[in-house]
Amino acid sequence: MKYVKERSDIAAIMPNPGDSRLTERVSGIDQTGAAVEVTVPVERALTLYLNAQEIVTMMTINDYPDYLALGYLLNQNMLKPDDVVTEVEYDDDLQVVVVRTDRNTNYEQKLKKRTLTSGCAQGTAFGDLMEAVEDIELPSAELRTSWLYQMTRTINTTPSLYLEAGAIHGCVLCRQGKPICYMEDVGRHNAVDKIAGWMYRHGVDPADKILYTTGRLTSEMTIKTVRMGIPILISRSGFTAWGVTLARQVGLTLVGRARGKRFTALSGQERIVFDQDISAVDEEQARHARKGAENDE
Repeated sequence: MKYVKERSDIAAIMPNPGDSRLTERVSGIDQTGAAVEVTVPVERALTLYLNAQEIVTMMTINDYPDYLALGYLLNQNMLKPDDVVTEVEYDDDLQVVVVRTDRNTNYEQKLKKRTLTSGCAQGTAFGDLMEAVEDIELPSAELRTSWLYQMTRTINTTPSLYLEAGAIHGCVLCRQGKPICYMEDVGRHNAVDKIAGWMYRHGVDPADKILYTTGRLTSEMTIKTVRMGIPILISRSGFTAWGVTLARQVGLTLVGRARGKRFTALSGQERIVFDQDISAVDEEQARHARKGAENDE
């Protein structure tokens, strides 16, 4: 795939919590029986077609259906990095997105051979993904701790659907300490697929990029990050054993429990450059804590 050289005309993408399509106000009661009204994310069914074949129906907030469709197909090894996409057509009334390519495709047998993953909602990985991952050689990048702290501080204080409504995951593509593509969705696999689609559409080189996620560092997240060619994966949450094993096998830098001034690296530690005085780093504010954080100490 041909990458662009950090073109200045590629606009950074950040969450838009003011988008009225993405949240609703819902009435209920609290623990005292008092009436309350809360903001919740809206999820919709989106059916994806590759050429004439129905592939999957996903539950998503559906803010970037084109990026989600492309990223899903790339990360499932159905769309190749050098494929020519002739059209991505989205029908809002039917909630359908169709990706059309130059080459003929038929994934009937592959669709019958799936492995359910530990990702929330309906994340899946097809049986031949591991073979594709094993052939990928990740670039030799570096992770400066000053970038890590700058990045997590910026992400935590950026207006987002999570801060507005909760019940949502975020994934952020960063260069050094600067977020350049911040996606949210009800499943972290959707959020990372949207980033993959955005990178594909704009020809963004993954070699010097960092992927941040609010969710667990599972085998699925490791596989998707490696398939995207990104050498560093960071999360505010914890690890699974298989996620760590896969990361070590392919040389992915895996950093978890990154909150405030703390983090833990379990793979690819050789990329980390300790250039930040942690006494100058603030602890994370309570309003930025997410579900399950207390279990990752």
